[in-house]
Amino acid sequence: MIEEFLNYLKHERRCAHLTQIGYGQDLYEFQAFFKHIDSQLSFETVDADIIRDWMESMMDKGNSATSINRRLSALRSFYRFALSAGLVEKDPSHGVQGPKKNKTLPMFLKEREMDRLLDEVEWGNDFSDIRARTILLLFYSTGMRLSELISLDDESVDFTNRLVKVLGKRDKQRLIPFSDELDVALRHYMKVRDEQHARHNHALFVDNHGLRMSRNQVQYLVRKHLSRVSSIKKRSPHVLRHTFATAMLNHEANLEGVKKLLGHESLATTQIYTHTTFEQLKKTYDNAHPRA
Repeated sequence: MIEEFLNYLKHERRCAHLTQIGYGQDLYEFQAFFKHIDSQLSFETVDADIIRDWMESMMDKGNSATSINRRLSALRSFYRFALSAGLVEKDPSHGVQGPKKNKTLPMFLKEREMDRLLDEVEWGNDFSDIRARTILLLFYSTGMRLSELISLDDESVDFTNRLVKVLGKRDKQRLIPFSDELDVALRHYMKVRDEQHARHNHALFVDNHGLRMSRNQVQYLVRKHLSRVSSIKKRSPHVLRHTFATAMLNHEANLEGVKKLLGHESLATTQIYTHTTFEQLKKTYDNAHPRA
């Protein structure tokens, strides 16, 4: 039955050779598992409990949730084929849930690291340094995405009401308020930009040729300057987005409000940052409490 399925993958689905090998290994491993339990068992007679036992045995051996879910997916594909081909009467994998993947907490910079970067690190008076500090402050002050920042035009910034208009995912617009500090930084950057560069469009942030900055240029800029104050492995614009959200919640911002500022569709997406702040709270407790 396994060979029939592998022939189906090869000739009808035209799956890559390595995919065929992987599926075959997963299915033969499952077959060896249930045969070890009872030599009379077959793919037609195993039930959902046997599949769950197989998953549990893989977890006991230290397999990751990703690896187990991949093998379960192979088994589901096999049973869909076998059911449609009339080789089995039921699909025991239907309804079996794989293990949940552990969510990794988002990486972020500490507030004192951002304060050091923006207030204590030496910045030059040339256009590149003024632009870099303004971009870093904008990311940290608003939590906007990289794609949102590079698409900003001059008209996106409302200095009168201190609001920046952002075009987010699925072309949804949102307004983000900004501080006096960012107001001053943006005005200074734009003044220097207009004095030194002839722009070829309405882009807010331009490169040294007056063209809209690219994703790679901004990513490089952020990575370069974050390395001045932090040794975390990931130093990207998205880390600054995480840093913004974490700082807001650490200072008792409303979760719903942070959700709107970030442009999240679901509150569940924003709630990942509550885990981050809770982890920070636990560390503070462990370090400070005499009985911890």
